Amino acid sequence: MTAGASGDGVNGVITAELLELAGVLDDVLAEYDLGPAPTAVLVNISENVTYRVDDLPGGRRWALRLHRPDYHAIDEIVAELDWVASLRADGVVATPRAVANRSGSVVTTVGLGAAVRCAVLFDWVEGESPTPGDEVALVPFFGVLGGLAGRLHNHAQRWPRPAGFRRFSWSWQTTLGPCGRWGSWQAGVVAALAEWSEPVLAVLRPAVARMERELAAYGRGPDRAGLIHADMRLANLLVAPPFDRREPGLAHAAPEGLHLIDFDDCGFGWYLYDLAAALSFVEHSPALPELVEAWLAAYQLDRPLAGHDLAIVPTMVLLRRLLLVAWLGTHPHSDAVPDIAGFVQESGALATRYLAGALLPNLARLAHR
Repeated sequence: MTAGASGDGVNGVITAELLELAGVLDDVLAEYDLGPAPTAVLVNISENVTYRVDDLPGGRRWALRLHRPDYHAIDEIVAELDWVASLRADGVVATPRAVANRSGSVVTTVGLGAAVRCAVLFDWVEGESPTPGDEVALVPFFGVLGGLAGRLHNHAQRWPRPAGFRRFSWSWQTTLGPCGRWGSWQAGVVAALAEWSEPVLAVLRPAVARMERELAAYGRGPDRAGLIHADMRLANLLVAPPFDRREPGLAHAAPEGLHLIDFDDCGFGWYLYDLAAALSFVEHSPALPELVEAWLAAYQLDRPLAGHDLAIVPTMVLLRRLLLVAWLGTHPHSDAVPDIAGFVQESGALATRYLAGALLPNLARLAHR
């Protein structure tokens, strides 16, 4: 998940973690051939900490990702980078290249007290994420996301994974179940609303119970689940100008100058979870049906869907929304939403619509098989 505080000083917030990392940053940079005096500037804090690294005399630039301790094992990070490299080599989508360190490894480890921090250096990619000022203007870009997702999922199904490939699973247990990777959704509600949390919890509990039943019935067969990006949002597309979102065929062929980034959450999950991830933080938008239809139309150019696939989409949307509630509860520094309490209350309203069958009720007509 790459939604968090960013900018110089991270909006003025200097954390103990950053002060600790400052002590090992030079050690990490020394593992690479970056010129005589590389400089590092903080770009983003989320699950990981990201720096822009410049070799000013040489005119070179990279992105350095310092991983959170204990979130990924080294072999999981290597697996992510293997898939990213394969997607690029097979022409599925442009992805940033991981840079090997002086020892030839794409993952660097440094000690930080009793913990070990992993680091990955990527080639810098110029570009900006598409962020039109209103949700309706986002619709064409959701076609881009849907088209990319279809091609990624096809690649994931046919790709012969390297020996030892290991990534975690996005399952019921690890999302809203007892082993949630991003924390407890209930705790997220309480953290946001405190003594006013019970009315929202009273709506969410039956919605969560229904979601668990729906996902169990849908299952995780090979046509429904596999290796996914799991955070394929517009924030993780980098587009170099000029970029015409009205270009014919935009959804079916990744435009030149477009890069997909941040595979840190990739793992094994439901394919249509990538649709829900695309909708992160805009699930309550009046433009939701148009965004979903644009994504599905482009996706089905490569991967036709049946009625049972479309029927699970509302469940996926609410699943991701409550995952974000859990995530915000454990990331109080995040600037992903301007009003966390309002976001959680809107999540209760989404759950009410879900229970009434009024959340994206007319998707069956879009089935292509």
